[in-house]
Amino acid sequence: MSAINVGQAVVLGIVEGVTEFLPVSSTGHLKITEGLMGIPVKNDAVVGFSAVIQVGAIAAVLLYFFKDIVRIVSAWGRGLRDKEQRHSHDYKFAWWVIYATIPIVVVGLGAKSLIEGPLASLWVVAGSLIVGSGVMWAADRMGRHKRGEDDTSFKDAMLVGSSQILALLFPGFSRSGATMSTALILDLDRVAATRLSFFLGIPALTGAGLYELKDAGAGVGAVPLITGTVVSFVVAYASIAWLLKFVAKHSFNAFVIYRIVIGVLLFGLLGTGVLES
Repeated sequence: MSAINVGQAVVLGIVEGVTEFLPVSSTGHLKITEGLMGIPVKNDAVVGFSAVIQVGAIAAVLLYFFKDIVRIVSAWGRGLRDKEQRHSHDYKFAWWVIYATIPIVVVGLGAKSLIEGPLASLWVVAGSLIVGSGVMWAADRMGRHKRGEDDTSFKDAMLVGSSQILALLFPGFSRSGATMSTALILDLDRVAATRLSFFLGIPALTGAGLYELKDAGAGVGAVPLITGTVVSFVVAYASIAWLLKFVAKHSFNAFVIYRIVIGVLLFGLLGTGVLES
């Protein structure tokens, strides 16, 4: 019997698509939703399913930023062939994304048993949601928002890329929240911080989805897996478009408040036994 049916796959696909790139923790929301639907959160097939449907969200990023990605990859290819082309920002940025992905890969493989074990607890999710809110609130006020995307450096990429480890170890902290907060502390403006978060998430999340594919296939049928991935793609595309318009004119206050509310609610559900950790 499949660990997740088609109806549940649709719901999880929607949750993944809405929350993957918003700074509210897709992992946290997926775990909460799975718990409310009675799906075993720590089941290998369920963990794999959650990782694989992220590929749908990543496909949405690839499509939305297709022109940017083609420009960056083309510059990287030209630079590999011609030394004169290696001074362009796009060529350097391509390498920065690669280098900035290494820390999360190393920690992800080295701490896999902890990430899928004790750290997968919903108590950790609840605490991380609230603590991450404080970090985001402080970052939005500390940052001077004076640097654009063209002003990013190798140091920016490495620090922002490495911050993804927080979300890996503490589900609920939010990968987007961690990367955006770090970028804001480095004085990037909100749109630049958001776009950098998107680009750095592409290799990390794609790699996680492909790595977990073997576990998802073992306990989740092809139909639920495909359904969840497609739904995630459609919803994520709309979510990306909305987020970029939102951050151009608003602070992150709405996300901070929402995260605190969800974190407190989750503590309440766990404390009363409605959800099991």
